[in-house]
Amino acid sequence: MATTFDIRDLELNALLEITQAINNNLSEKDLYKIYKFTLLGDLKVKRLALFVNDDDEGWNCPIHFGTSEDYSEISLDEQLVGIEEITYLNTGSIKSEEFEIAIPVYHKKSLLAIVLIGGLPEESQEDSTTFLKALTNIIIVAIENKKLARRQLQQEAYRKELEIAKKVQNFLFPKSLPKSQKLNIEAVYLPHHDVGGDYYDYLSIDNDRFLICIADVSGKGVPAALLMSNFQASLRTLIRRTQNLYEIIVDLNHSTYLSGNAENFITFFVGIYDFNQSTFEYVNCGHNPLYLVNDKEVILLNDGTTILGMFDPLPFLSTHKIENVRDFFFFGYTDGLTETFNRKEEQYGNEPIDQLLKKGMPDNLGTFHEYLLQDLDKFREEESYRDDITMISCRVKNI
Repeated sequence: MATTFDIRDLELNALLEITQAINNNLSEKDLYKIYKFTLLGDLKVKRLALFVNDDDEGWNCPIHFGTSEDYSEISLDEQLVGIEEITYLNTGSIKSEEFEIAIPVYHKKSLLAIVLIGGLPEESQEDSTTFLKALTNIIIVAIENKKLARRQLQQEAYRKELEIAKKVQNFLFPKSLPKSQKLNIEAVYLPHHDVGGDYYDYLSIDNDRFLICIADVSGKGVPAALLMSNFQASLRTLIRRTQNLYEIIVDLNHSTYLSGNAENFITFFVGIYDFNQSTFEYVNCGHNPLYLVNDKEVILLNDGTTILGMFDPLPFLSTHKIENVRDFFFFGYTDGLTETFNRKEEQYGNEPIDQLLKKGMPDNLGTFHEYLLQDLDKFREEESYRDDITMISCRVKNI
């Protein structure tokens, strides 16, 4: 039979081994392994289940031994969560077939773990449980510190990622938009988070033609920003080579398919207006139906193809040209506008835009955007936005 001196010696050796393991910055898995073999080999614990409170996963059991059940698959008894001191089981309302003692492990009033022990000799239970509590506390706090350090590194990496993505995204938007009697363009971009997946652009092709577009890429953060950056670079390169929208869309789809590995896609609308020909040619690639308004009617711009980046080649593709348009208003937006929800889980939808545009072309594009945003705020009843919101309006007076 081991003497008190022998037991203390074993406990000190166990503490030394655990401390050295922590100082050597071993992984969580290795720390748990040392903890297990210390209890098995040095302290002769027969049955044990260690339940740990993980902020992300809740209660889980990373270590158990000597038990008839696989406790990694068993939920912790809810009655044990409330214990504040070493509790002897089967003497009150908490019953267990395999364990006699439950040891709560606290750190700064937070319950980090519960150790369930079975098979300890009665004469050494008090000393062993006190030591087990201290040993478990050292291990669990060390692991919590590792998790905290890892979360801090992840948060710092995420912060830097957002900074990069934000810088990339800022380069995507045009530095200035035309503000003349002949051509006036206004845009609004409201990211849901620091970095969104929306993009709009205006490109002057020559003195007689300009391109206007709007897009929404799947995903967020750096991957979405980089995909959209590549998309914009491809578009600007292509428009210098050809003004054939059919060819441009084919090439854009191919490059998006390759860049996104057929896992990310882009909804895209692009239109080219020709002042000499008085034509507006466009392609809608799976984007929301956009609007062209003249004195006679409100035209929905739906024709084109499916989303870009999902199929190569595209299963179908057509361009559409509207003739004899001299005095008109174009309105483009992303689905963050129409898919804003209120407290009743109702969508804002297209009806408010339809009703507004039926009144005719707006005189002031900024006021038009402001009205829509105010109406949207009123509709959502302080419900949070769920996506980015982008709007671009274009007023042409080719008279």
